[in-house]
Amino acid sequence: MGRLDRYILSQLMVIFGFFSLILILIYWINRAVILFDQLIADGHNAAVFLEFSVLSLPNIIRIVLPLAGFAASVYVTNRLSSDSELVVVQATGYSAFRLARPFLVFGAVVALLVWTLTHFLVPVSTRLLAERSAEIAQNVGARLLTEGQFLDPADGVTFYIREITPEGELRDVYLTDTSDPESQMTYTANVAYLVRTERGPQLVMRDGMAQTLRRDSGSLIVTTFDDFAYDVAGFVNRPGDHNRHPREVPSRELLDPTEALQTETGASPEGLIAVVHDRFGQGLIAVIGALLGYATLLSGGFSRFGVWRQIIAAVGLIVVIKTVETAGANIALRDPTLWPAIYLPTLVGIAIIWGLLAAASRPALFSRRDAAVREAAP
Repeated sequence: MGRLDRYILSQLMVIFGFFSLILILIYWINRAVILFDQLIADGHNAAVFLEFSVLSLPNIIRIVLPLAGFAASVYVTNRLSSDSELVVVQATGYSAFRLARPFLVFGAVVALLVWTLTHFLVPVSTRLLAERSAEIAQNVGARLLTEGQFLDPADGVTFYIREITPEGELRDVYLTDTSDPESQMTYTANVAYLVRTERGPQLVMRDGMAQTLRRDSGSLIVTTFDDFAYDVAGFVNRPGDHNRHPREVPSRELLDPTEALQTETGASPEGLIAVVHDRFGQGLIAVIGALLGYATLLSGGFSRFGVWRQIIAAVGLIVVIKTVETAGANIALRDPTLWPAIYLPTLVGIAIIWGLLAAASRPALFSRRDAAVREAAP
């Protein structure tokens, strides 16, 4: 690479890092708010919240990097145009296609980062996140051991504890079960313990009262007890082996799908291969975004009024590319044998970029057209 290429590439990388940091923070904060509501509300501590936030970061970065690459390309091209650097460089004989070299290299760097995430880090983090979510769902203590709040650990069940002592005693327990359509059960106890047995977790209540309300007759049956065990295993998911989703499997396994992997994921060999192609397509979109931002702004030429029109056009074109990407992914999802549709946005992007660069290389065509329009005007 020449000195000019290194100069432009250095600017692209600096601005890319800035936009990546900002967008990652925005996406992460949005995700963290949702996680906070889900985890803290269920009684989990801050360590679990932090763990889930960290595991969600690779997927957030995967989404952000192509957008940050596009934004960096638009910003740097706009600054080079505003400072008349592009005009000077083009006057020395650099064509629009030649100036695209540092943007192509920049897009390739972003694509390598995206491929590292999609093929390795994101599947691993997604699998760990799914496993931890399953473990959290089986943690009955996090669902029940919360003081001073009315909890709904299951449909039709309401649970309340006034106080939890350091010894693990649950004081002044209230539990009502309306899951039975024929009767409603309400239990109150002065003291209770949450214990684990071979049949699952049990809530052992002492010195309490059970009230049974018959819905058909409206009669109320009250029974006092010294000790009573209530099965709370239904409040949690049953433990079992976690079957991986195709997005949780690294690409090296998907490229040679075994029968065991097909059974585990429930996907066909074509479907697993289509997942790998989708990961490659995400990296190519990063290259298209970097080149598209440059080509769109360059096609407008130099103007004293700036390139805001070209910026709006670049945003519109990237929306078109993302729409085509979604359409291609849906086609491959419905029929995995049509996986070449995943690369449709790449082909459309190359055609648009080539057309824009060709137009920027021959500005005289637009000058003659504008002159002809002015002469034809009354």
